[in-house]
Amino acid sequence: MTTPSRPITILIAALGGEGGGVLTDWIIVAAGKANFMAQSTSIPGVAQRTGATTYYIEIVPVPLRELAGRRPILALAPGIGDVDLVVASELMEAGRTIAGGFVTRDRTFMIASTSRCYLVAEKMAMGDGRYDQDRLLKAVVDNARDALLLDLEDLAKQSGAMINAVILGTIAGSGMLPIPVEAFEQAIRDGGKGVEANLRGLRAGLAAARAGAAAGGDKPPDKRSRGSTGSAIEREIAAMPAAARDVVAEGVRRLVAYQDAAYARRYLDRLAAICTADAQADAGGKLLRETARHLAVRMSYEDVIRVAEAKIDPARLARIEKNMGVKPGEPYSVVEFLKPGIAEICQILPVRLARAILTFSERRGWLASIHWGMEINTTSVFGYLRFLMLAKFKRWRPKSYRFHEEQAAIDTWLGLIADAAKISPELAIEVAECARLIKGYGDTHKRGTSNYRAIEARVIGPVLAGRLPPRSGADALASARAAALVDPEGEGLAKCLADIERQPNFAIAAE
Repeated sequence: MTTPSRPITILIAALGGEGGGVLTDWIIVAAGKANFMAQSTSIPGVAQRTGATTYYIEIVPVPLRELAGRRPILALAPGIGDVDLVVASELMEAGRTIAGGFVTRDRTFMIASTSRCYLVAEKMAMGDGRYDQDRLLKAVVDNARDALLLDLEDLAKQSGAMINAVILGTIAGSGMLPIPVEAFEQAIRDGGKGVEANLRGLRAGLAAARAGAAAGGDKPPDKRSRGSTGSAIEREIAAMPAAARDVVAEGVRRLVAYQDAAYARRYLDRLAAICTADAQADAGGKLLRETARHLAVRMSYEDVIRVAEAKIDPARLARIEKNMGVKPGEPYSVVEFLKPGIAEICQILPVRLARAILTFSERRGWLASIHWGMEINTTSVFGYLRFLMLAKFKRWRPKSYRFHEEQAAIDTWLGLIADAAKISPELAIEVAECARLIKGYGDTHKRGTSNYRAIEARVIGPVLAGRLPPRSGADALASARAAALVDPEGEGLAKCLADIERQPNFAIAAE
């Protein structure tokens, strides 16, 4: 009998609440049923995105009867560069294992979900704070011996199972373990909880893993828009540069859901001028793509109407029920804590009335001091109806003060992009990117808008007036935007703007 030099090593990176401990138990039980010795340990994480936890398993790939009574000594923690199979239930967790050195090109097979559960830091960023998904996917492909990329979260939803059962199926289908599928199925049955649902999840993961392996691994999910708003719009989108079509289609879908088809038509009409500017600047569709992306976000701005819609969205309530583990027919309550001020309430009022109230309140110093604290139970009839009534104001949104102000600001911004495109496409793209500063509502929106206006007045305006060369102007604009995003309070931006205005070529041009 020849004892293998080392065991098979498995590292599972998951999030709290996904059943990682149960998954580990299933693997250990399945290994035992296949007559293999196995050991597992786990390291719980802190409360970040419900807690990141790692599970480490070692399996001796020799039947116990052939060990002649000897018991190999197994490790309690993974070694850097010493892991055969890494499984990540979320893409950022896959990145963490790679950064930790556990994934190597000569040894590691990696199964990673393409789904994301965003970090608090990503959500708090003034602009789009999401980590570059393409960079994460490339890191997986570049660092692993082989990789299988699947949307495990979507597979779990489709099969009506927890994600841990789907992960078990992908492990069984990877061919990395000398354990038959029947042993994994029996491990689930022995657990005695949610057997049918877990078996469905296992089979879904198994099928996806086998299909992915046959195809050489799954491609990242297609982000193209689903659905249609009419053949005329489809033809118009199809006539645009290929680099921008998917973003424009998604923008149309978003704005139809946000307001209506007429509002989506306004989106396309606005993009027509940018499409012309893109062609004249020979930007290859890149300027149109970036502008379309930011324009869709700006046109679907957050107001109290949108907040009300989100609060009573059936999909949101379904997520809450799932996260709370609410059983069918079991009562529960959701209490929303709100603190609207005068400015938020004036958003949905007619333009003249809102301006009169805001002017009067500003003179009295009420804008920053008067707020109304509210606790509304959206699962009660009265609470739900309050939000529903507010959401119904959607049809009157085009007549509201906030709508009027946003459209005027958007048109000014688009005009600056078109003017910048006459100078250079790089400068125009930087102007378009400044829209990242404007987001949210309330104080967040106020700070972002203030920072954008400072950049518009002290950088964009002077650059368009010829007081800085195009290349220097684009660099200055990028620096100012980055400073504003890092420090939304404005101190970093003020210093950056002062440095830009002290540049020799800026001062000489000003003279």
